[in-house]
Amino acid sequence: MTSSGRARAWVAGYCALLTAIIIGPLAGSGYLLLRDAVSTPRSYLTDSALGLGAAAPRAVPQDALIAVLSPIIDGGILVKAILIVSLWSAGYGAAVLARRFVSASTSAQLVAATLALWNPFVAERLLQGHWSLLAGYAALPWTALAATRIRTITSGHVSSQRPKATISTYIPAAISGTSSDTLETTSGLGLPRRTGTLGGWAALIASFAAAGLTPTGSLLAAIIGLALVGRRAFLPATVAWLATCAPWLTATALGSGADPSDPAGVTAFAARAEPWLGTLGSLAGLGGIWNSEAVPASRTTPLALVGTVLLLAIVACGVRAVWNLGRDGRTLLIIAVVAITLPALGATTWGLAVGEWLVVHVPGAGLLRDTQKYVALAMPAYALCAAAACRTVTAAARRLTTVENSTDTGLDGITESSCVNEDGPNHSRAASDTDTEPSTLNAYSSGTRVVATLFIALLILPLADLAWGVGGALRPVHYPAGWAQIVDHIDAPGDVAVLPAGMFRRFPYSGTAPVLDPAPRILPNDVLQTGELQVRGHAVTGEGNRARTAEQALLQGAPTTDLAALGIGWILIERTTPGPLGNSQITLTTAELTYQDADLALYKIPNPTPLDTATPTQRHLSTTAHLLWALLLLGGLITAARHPYRTPPRFA
Repeated sequence: MTSSGRARAWVAGYCALLTAIIIGPLAGSGYLLLRDAVSTPRSYLTDSALGLGAAAPRAVPQDALIAVLSPIIDGGILVKAILIVSLWSAGYGAAVLARRFVSASTSAQLVAATLALWNPFVAERLLQGHWSLLAGYAALPWTALAATRIRTITSGHVSSQRPKATISTYIPAAISGTSSDTLETTSGLGLPRRTGTLGGWAALIASFAAAGLTPTGSLLAAIIGLALVGRRAFLPATVAWLATCAPWLTATALGSGADPSDPAGVTAFAARAEPWLGTLGSLAGLGGIWNSEAVPASRTTPLALVGTVLLLAIVACGVRAVWNLGRDGRTLLIIAVVAITLPALGATTWGLAVGEWLVVHVPGAGLLRDTQKYVALAMPAYALCAAAACRTVTAAARRLTTVENSTDTGLDGITESSCVNEDGPNHSRAASDTDTEPSTLNAYSSGTRVVATLFIALLILPLADLAWGVGGALRPVHYPAGWAQIVDHIDAPGDVAVLPAGMFRRFPYSGTAPVLDPAPRILPNDVLQTGELQVRGHAVTGEGNRARTAEQALLQGAPTTDLAALGIGWILIERTTPGPLGNSQITLTTAELTYQDADLALYKIPNPTPLDTATPTQRHLSTTAHLLWALLLLGGLITAARHPYRTPPRFA
């Protein structure tokens, strides 16, 4: 194995180690059941899974993917695997981005990977149960790499000149390690333009599709990709992105979730100020999630301030170097600033008013109500700055401790020209016009390692409770055997109504945090859900009008004929979770009890009126859209793997 290969293996192994430390408890048997995260042994391809239910298609195509694969692979294993791959990809992608954008050394790449994996955003989204959003988060550096590769190849200017070796020459295309000028040469480098273009487009489409596991992730990747892909490729890139959005765009077009979101959700889901930081400071530190309970314990102490100051100090040390990269670096920095300031403005009085107007008058604007999650867009720029900061701080430290006049030229040569990289000759001193003594180079590399080690410690220690499932909160649970019995007993059509009323549960086996009711993902029939949430004391109304009517009928003790008229064929009672039951016992006395145990009871309602939420044509269209997404994901990954970018030889 070459030195470059060994270095990459070290980085990949380091990312795997950090991932294992973060989600170690999930390695055991059981299922992820924490707040919004619900994994079950098997899911079913219901109308809701296709995004054709009463609620907005917020978990599309995520739910359909699990429903299709869970009969083959246990659903709990699937969710764990996606989460593990997502976290590893986020770290390794940040490292690759740093290597190819700023020629980061191996130790500097580890800093970039640490920042991408070990931060409040990852901790808070894990605690909130947003495992699929982290797939979109992980796709961001890969999207940036693919987009810049495409733009560089299609930009059309070829340089046969030997490029000046400064930091500005290291503006790489997506899957490259050289400057934009170098990549433009086709026959001279032995890299056919069509091959590079095909691989670049495949990588971009795969990144869009992977991020598109949820609509929000798709939007995140689109912002990064379309901002970097360039004017010539902007239109086809937009078309490619829209194709990967087919599942949720189709569901929206077919009328699912057409009712506007409750404007109360804008205030409820606005970014939150953490102690001693304020809203802007919390967001700049990659924190500030709306749910004050879904935060690590350290973020409720002065460590939140300490960690944020250290993070921003590290990032600040590399801003100038990233800005000097040119268009790509500046674009990512601008995106980061906007991704932090807009959610902060959105939490102000007038910002909330604008948000409320949008969700009422603009279809689909409900996707924007949780503004804090768009802070994920700052991660690529932050990772680049952290990696570049290693070189900046090392150079500054050497200047302060050296008295020889030759340091100015020798060390500046390393900083601005040589771009020393521990990965090997193709990533170090490329086209350098300055000769540097080996002892100086070795001292510089050693200094970079020391600085990188310090940075890693400063990033990890203030948020040490991210380790081991965010302080043990992220752990697998085991469902009672009664759930499997319930599934076996639902052998007739009709939607399922569930009591106690409400969307969230507190089971004895799920811990102290509220969890989303697993019934919709574990039962073979559609489960009616109101979508109503209680957030910060605010009641946020959902889109499930029929579910709300059915729930009220149950609580009022309506006769089973009323429920049958609403299309309800089953009533599930979850006995071990608190919540309102109202006068439902009156209704249950006239229904047929088909199964009961200490945890669950299932009642059958005769002759439910068929009230399909979707027509066969709509199901076919939605299924086709999901198949298109899957084809783009798999085809993009396979094609990108077959046409990787190969680092071209150095100029003579």
